[in-house]
Amino acid sequence: MHRRAALTSTGVALAALVAGWAALTVPTANADTDAAPPAATSPTPTSPAGSGTPDPAPATREPAAGQPAAAPAGSPVDRHGRLRVCGVHLCDQAGEPVQLRGMSSHGLQFFPDCLNPDSLAALRTDWRADFVRVAMYVQEGGFETDPAGFTSRVDEAVETASALGLYVVVDFHVLTPGDPLVNLDRARSFFADVATRHAGRTNVLWEIANEPNGVDWATIKSYAEQVIPVIRAADPDSVVLVGTRGFSSLGVSEGADETEVTDDPVDAGNIMYTFHFYAASHRDLQRDTVARAARSLPLFVSEFGTQTFTGDGPNDLDSATTWLDLLQRLKISYSMWSYSDGPESNSVFRRGTCAGTDFTGTAVLTESGQFIRTRLRG
Repeated sequence: MHRRAALTSTGVALAALVAGWAALTVPTANADTDAAPPAATSPTPTSPAGSGTPDPAPATREPAAGQPAAAPAGSPVDRHGRLRVCGVHLCDQAGEPVQLRGMSSHGLQFFPDCLNPDSLAALRTDWRADFVRVAMYVQEGGFETDPAGFTSRVDEAVETASALGLYVVVDFHVLTPGDPLVNLDRARSFFADVATRHAGRTNVLWEIANEPNGVDWATIKSYAEQVIPVIRAADPDSVVLVGTRGFSSLGVSEGADETEVTDDPVDAGNIMYTFHFYAASHRDLQRDTVARAARSLPLFVSEFGTQTFTGDGPNDLDSATTWLDLLQRLKISYSMWSYSDGPESNSVFRRGTCAGTDFTGTAVLTESGQFIRTRLRG
């Protein structure tokens, strides 16, 4: 998002992991990700939309000694395995293009209670999402104030989501200042730590700079080429997401376009370039840019909203639908901002939801929340 409202943190930690994830439920595949799950994990009966009743749970597999627990049968990670970039697409372990659909958290310091075992279980089993993006702000009361504490919160979110069979995008949320090189040393330290800790997982993607802004593409490229090797040293096979110029707009928000990336791509393999949009502010120009860029660049929409780029104001659900239809046709993965219960229209939960334990059904949702849940379940 281009601008963030000032929010007050209401706590300092995510809920602790709970035992018994093997008993959590797993829904059927979603329409944008798979036509149907493999025969070995055929669909289970689903509950009526909006009922909030979880679907039945298949058994999980026993992990090998010393390895992270296997994903629940039928979950996104179980179906698709380790992801990689093939051509302009994100592909599964069989080399088939796949579109992941999910939600982005808001800043962990602003909404510490909104990513927890209950909310992530709802995201997987009731919303039927494929992944969660964990937005760890670097500034604005984030990582720079408590590196160990925020790293621990990221670790807990990764572990919880992994137990559910969700993919996870770990977002190094650079926004202000917009020059990612300001945070180069912090990025190296953070990614060396977390990539080493989670190197045994097949479900983690790394977003190395949320929304670079006010700097040229050469600066962003230089940053990427210094951070990616740090990740690769620990986790050589994972997908890395690279932010683009102008708040991850492929330069459009700063008067450029995708040609600066196509003419001078990052010197690294298995990477994708991010694009962010807000449906009430970004329409035909941005959609045309994505459609054109997708012919030659692997794109990942790691953040979008249904309102203006401020994250607030009326939702433009018609524009949002046009956007998501385009992304479905192009098989471009996306996550919506934000899985939170704040006062702005970008929050998918009604105020106070994150203080409780019920994140299922429609009664707890805002207009934007109902829109995206319906889309993910469709």
